[in-house]
Order: sequence, then C-alpha cells, then structure tokens
Amino acid sequence: MKYLGLIVDHQFRFNEHLTYGAEKGENLIRSLSKAVKVTWGIKYEAIATIYKGAILPPVTYGAPVWIEAMKFEHNRRKYIRLQRLINIRMANTFRTTSSEALCMLTGMTPILIKLEQETAQYKIKQNSGNSEIEWDCDVEIQNWPHPAEVATIHEVERNEETSIQVYTDGSKQEQGVGYGALIIKGSEMIAKLKFKRDNRCSNNQAEQFAILKALEKLEVLSRQSSNPIWATIYTDSRITLDSLQN
Repeated sequence: MKYLGLIVDHQFRFNEHLTYGAEKGENLIRSLSKAVKVTWGIKYEAIATIYKGAILPPVTYGAPVWIEAMKFEHNRRKYIRLQRLINIRMANTFRTTSSEALCMLTGMTPILIKLEQETAQYKIKQNSGNSEIEWDCDVEIQNWPHPAEVATIHEVERNEETSIQVYTDGSKQEQGVGYGALIIKGSEMIAKLKFKRDNRCSNNQAEQFAILKALEKLEVLSRQSSNPIWATIYTDSRITLDSLQN
C-alpha cells in the first residue's frame, strides 16, 4: 500500500519502499548521464546541485519513519550504490574507487549518515519544547534580548576563587567553525558542551558563542540549585571581552 508517498508492506519493513526509492534515484542519475554526454560534460558544482536538490530529497523522504529498516545490510547497499553512482560522475574517477573514497573526493556526506541526520533533526524539532535538548537555530530580530538587559562584566583577579570554573574556546579552521565549554565544580566536570557553526562565522564569533552557551548552561544549573551559584568564565580572547564590555 502506498500512503503519503510511503510504500507500506504488511510487516512495516519498508523494503519495497527503499527499493522503489533507490530505483527512482538511479533512473534520475541515468537521465543525468545522458545529459552529460550531450552537453560535453557538466561541472561538479552543477551535478552537486542536482544531487542535493533533485535526487536526495525524494530518496530521503520520510526517513524518520523507515530509518530502522537501515539496520539491515541489504537495504543499506541499495542507498550506498545509489550515492556511488552519482559520486563517480561528480568525481569523474574510476568505477573501482571505494564508496568511502568517493565521498571524500566529492565532499558529500555519506548517505547513511545523511539519513541519521534527517532523523535526528526531525526528533529535535518534535521535542523543541524540551529544555534539555541543546541546539542552535536562527532567532528573529524581535526576539533578540534587549541591550539594557545584558549583565555587566567583572574581570576577576587571579587569586579570586569561585565555586564553579568555566573554560571556553572557539576556533575557525579549514574543517569548519566550532566552539565549546567545560564546566568544572571543584574537581568534578559537571558539563561538557560542543557545538558547530556555519562557516560564515568568524573566529571571534565562535569565541562569543562559546561564552553564550556556557552562560545558558549556568542558568539551567542555577535553576536546579537551591543556593545561588558563583562562576568564573575563562577565555583567551581579549577581543571577545572588549566586545562584550561595549
């Protein structure tokens, strides 16, 4: 039975749906191959756009529903073969090249990981009201905090002691933009935060995001504690401190 674009069998294994999706994707790739021959070649960027916009969406449609079917090797092979076909054309390489190497050459996320990502994003959106789930999203300007509500910054002396120490860091490298924080109480690590941002973000922005996420976590810990908590945040970015002071 086909319902809302999903082929459902009597045991809800979704084998037929995965076969249908893989065959549909392969037909699109074969049509693309004909176009490549006629136009004397399509550049990598164009093939990547076609893959992301025309091939990937239909084959990943409904992934949160049938992701459990990917536990079986015969189903995983269908989608790995599908991505392999397009990657060979993108990389313009030999057919004997391994699937893992093709993903590295083209910069495409392995399709099995892409399916897991789609499923994880769906679950996060479904549980967006759960305060325990930490994730970044764009915030409308009207929902930004007012500058007058920003707390003042007091730089502590080296000999001052607080109950909680927070170490933050952010960096921008070729692999991307990332930032994180460690929250330590006494000799015990009570939280470890790790995030990734869009490559458009600068190194200084990553440093600031690290402090922001640490403060948000401290706010959660403060609500869970019956007593006020005092924390010192350590950062190696003077630019960040000067920006926050302004």
